[in-house]
Order: sequence, then C-alpha cells, then structure tokens
Amino acid sequence: MTRDLLQIFAEQYRILRPRAPMPPITVRFRRFTSLNTTIRLRDGQILVSLSDLLEGAPESVLHAIAHILLAKLYRKPIDPARNLRYKRFASSAAVVRQTELIRNARGNKRRAGPEGRFYNLEEVFDALNMRFFGGLLGRPELTWSEHHAKRSLGHYDAAHNTIVVSRVFDRPSSPRYAIEYLLYHEMLHLKHPVKMRGLRRCVHSEAFKAEEALFPRLAEALAFIKRI
Repeated sequence: MTRDLLQIFAEQYRILRPRAPMPPITVRFRRFTSLNTTIRLRDGQILVSLSDLLEGAPESVLHAIAHILLAKLYRKPIDPARNLRYKRFASSAAVVRQTELIRNARGNKRRAGPEGRFYNLEEVFDALNMRFFGGLLGRPELTWSEHHAKRSLGHYDAAHNTIVVSRVFDRPSSPRYAIEYLLYHEMLHLKHPVKMRGLRRCVHSEAFKAEEALFPRLAEALAFIKRI
C-alpha cells in the first residue's frame, strides 16, 4: 500500500482521536464487484479494504473515505462536508458506469433458469409484455432464485440484465396473479430505469408508481406476498 494512503488514514485518525494512541493501520485495494469499503479493528490493528475502483480517486475523496470509515468504526459524528464529497464522487455518471461494467465483468451470477416446477417465468413475462407493454420490452435473463429467499422476493439486476424471482413462489399454492405482479414490478424497472436526483437514486419514480397502481388485483397480490 502506498505511503500516501496510509498517511491519509493516519491524518484522519489523528483528527478524530487527537489524544489516543494510533494503532497499526493496514489498507489494501481488493477486486470487489462494486464500490465496497470495509474497516474493522482486529487484535489492536485497523484493517481497511477498499474497492480497486477507488484506485486513482482524487485525494479529497480518499480523505473523505478515510474519515467516514474511521468515524463509523469509533462511532464519531461524520462530517457532512466529507460525506457530501464522497456521495458526489460515488454518484457521478462516470463512476456509476464504471461500477456497472465491473459488476458485469466480475460478477459470478449463478442462474437457476426460468423453468420452475410449477411456473415458467419466460411464459409469464411474454404474456405480461403483450398485455401491458405492447410486446415492446426486450426480454432480459429470467431466473428463479437458487434458494427459497424470503427477504428478497424479486429484483432486477441492471448490471447483468437479469430479473430474479424467489423460488418460494414456485409452488401450486401461489396464485398466478401474485407471480405476475412480482414480475410486472420488475418489468417496470426495465421501462423506468433508476435515475439520479442530485445525490439521491430515484428507484421508484412517480411514473413507475402510477403504472404499478394499474396492475389488476394489486391489493390481493400484496396481501399474499405479505403473508409469505
């Protein structure tokens, strides 16, 4: 690790803890699939892992990252200016695009496929596409989850152009309208991609919500999903 980066972390440590002894600090870049950063205190040593996407980041961004990580580690208030500096960097168009490219190149997304025991996601997608979107949506990769996930019931992964639906719904007791709603919701993410509003990601825009409300039997679908 470069001396400069260690010095940055040492400077931020001293600012946050001016009278405390400084422990050994180890910082390394790792081949993460996103803009991840981690910090932990182990055996009296601070261990920091930064995504290699941050190599070459402006020094002011590295100072901000060091401050944020150390402040979280020692439960200190985070300087709003430092936090804003990092958020501006992370949400910039160039960094977002680079992160998506890296995720697509490195991500090892295992796919169970669209054919379930009771429902075929491709068949459901094609029917919904004609019914609600005039058949104009390009079909992404469709797959059931590998496990019976109950926390993430469905999601659209833009980096891999993949819609994943939890296998917990692939059973005869699941009404078709519930699976249709899950897939319809993720199809709306295809039509209404995530946009940035300043430093905030807008995942569900007003247009998204308005179209979602048009789904028939919406209340029944949500009630069934809530029971799951």
